[in-house]
Amino acid sequence: MKLSIILLASILCLSVASQATNDSATTGPYNVSSDLGVSHDTHNITVSEPKAEESLGQSKLEGYPIASDVFTTLQKTVVPDSIPSGSEKVLPYEISKYKQNGYGNWHYGPGIDFVKRLDIMPTNYSGASANNTTRLLNFFTITDIHITDKETPAQAIYFGYKGGISSGYSGVMLYTTQVLDAAVQTINALHKKDPFDFGISLGDTCNNIQYNELRWYIDVLDGKNINPDSGVKDDPVPGPHNDYQDEYKAAGLNKTIKWYQTLGNHDHFWMGFLPPNDYIRQSLIGEDILNLGNPFIDPLGVDSRGFYIGSIDGRTPYGDIIGVGPVANFTTPPKVLAADPNRHALSRKEWISEFFNTSSSPKGHGFNQSNVETGFACYTFEPNSSLPIKVIVLDDTQRDNDSNDPDTLGYGHGSLGYGHGSLDSERYNWLVKELDKGQAEGKLMIIAAHIPIGVEPAGSMAGWNSSAEAELIAKLHTYPNLVLWIAGHRHYNTVTALKSPDAAHPELGFWEVETSSLRDFPQQFRTFQIVRNSDNTVSIFTSDVDPAVKDGSLAAISRSYGIAAQELFNNSIGLLPTGSYNAELVKQLTPEMQAKLSDEIGKSH
Repeated sequence: MKLSIILLASILCLSVASQATNDSATTGPYNVSSDLGVSHDTHNITVSEPKAEESLGQSKLEGYPIASDVFTTLQKTVVPDSIPSGSEKVLPYEISKYKQNGYGNWHYGPGIDFVKRLDIMPTNYSGASANNTTRLLNFFTITDIHITDKETPAQAIYFGYKGGISSGYSGVMLYTTQVLDAAVQTINALHKKDPFDFGISLGDTCNNIQYNELRWYIDVLDGKNINPDSGVKDDPVPGPHNDYQDEYKAAGLNKTIKWYQTLGNHDHFWMGFLPPNDYIRQSLIGEDILNLGNPFIDPLGVDSRGFYIGSIDGRTPYGDIIGVGPVANFTTPPKVLAADPNRHALSRKEWISEFFNTSSSPKGHGFNQSNVETGFACYTFEPNSSLPIKVIVLDDTQRDNDSNDPDTLGYGHGSLGYGHGSLDSERYNWLVKELDKGQAEGKLMIIAAHIPIGVEPAGSMAGWNSSAEAELIAKLHTYPNLVLWIAGHRHYNTVTALKSPDAAHPELGFWEVETSSLRDFPQQFRTFQIVRNSDNTVSIFTSDVDPAVKDGSLAAISRSYGIAAQELFNNSIGLLPTGSYNAELVKQLTPEMQAKLSDEIGKSH
């Protein structure tokens, strides 16, 4: 989870002393399950430990095929097994002890049906007689992938390797590109059965503002060869295609699917938490492991010192940690195995410009040249020219030049860091202009942003200035055509009803749907289908999807490590044991929008 926001209580309680110790390139065929009546099968999974290949004579790069049985959480769910009584309590970095002590095991459980939600509808509405008549839109969201260069000298391993926060350290950081590749193949299989109109990534593609992390992300989606190693070439388990450092051929997203991009706080702040200064930038491309204090409690932020924050030894099968602990414990500054210029930090403008270096569509993935020139990461698109639907992609992360002063900025005393929601006047005015335009043109509207609204308490590192948030929500409640706010950031699968402030006008309410992280358990993405109903409402059907990992694959190992991390860190993700939530969300339409949809649908048939 994000270093900037998750488990504030845990990190404040954490003792510093205690921590010191082509076209579609998928491999098929797939059996895709989408009906609601599939009986669950309990399936105990044994995740293979890394092992050497017997045959090393492969000259051509291969990919990592997913399982042939592709399904959503409507059919089956991933359920962690209970840890056996008497198991040794292990520390997060002791990965080699996970299996023998029962951490990270799981089985398939029953599917989770749609929960029909009428929260923003009139109190006397039941929807019992309504039928789904016309599908308007089918898309997916993926978010908080946190592609990680585990060998960089400037991750934040110190804050999680013995407990604290899983976004600082978790075994899943070894396999982030392989998990994304498995998710992409799962999306392709679902698309083959029921085509998506588009997909959108809701931010935090990178873990740590690095160029190589962003290139791995885009190249996985483009179906390129992926070398997930940095610095010197490592091969912890001799042979190809059998460890987290091996080069492989990514499947690539089906070329018929357009995908769009949102900016997250990890995409332009160091670890999503602090603006990089010259020291951070130089550390990223050097050999010396970063020396930092505790930015959660020290307002000096990147200027604080006191702890070497660690790195991963990419020569080792389990990614052993090096160079971590209080500065006083080291006679000489620890180093990584090798420097790498491809670890250099990206500015907002540089980050945006990389999306034009792609072989998938659309070029720029929503951004235009004006975004590159200004660093303004907001835009709109209309996914289907024959239907009145508009997507507003909003950058609601903090500005790079904000002060690290939560009292002045209104985030709450002690709420340090740059993981808050924020709209300066430029972005707020742009949003209002686009909403006004969409409303006047009679279009249903979806806002896609990284940080959700209306869900975090005052003073949260993931929250907003409460006055500014209240003002924003009040303004949004003046647009009856606003259907949905979609977000990531918190790594939750939460659905929130933002009810109309006027009971006589329920159409002023809208829904917010969060998508969990592809890094942390439950490692999922989401699908959305928006349909028009016979009673002139719309329903948003949203369901979680687990990547269809193949037994023994690297992505399956990552799932096991993600489950183990959840068991060790006890992250407050809710919705346990699966972390999943599927829902039908009903929204009232205005008479004008009802007529507009009837007219447009009539023209297209």
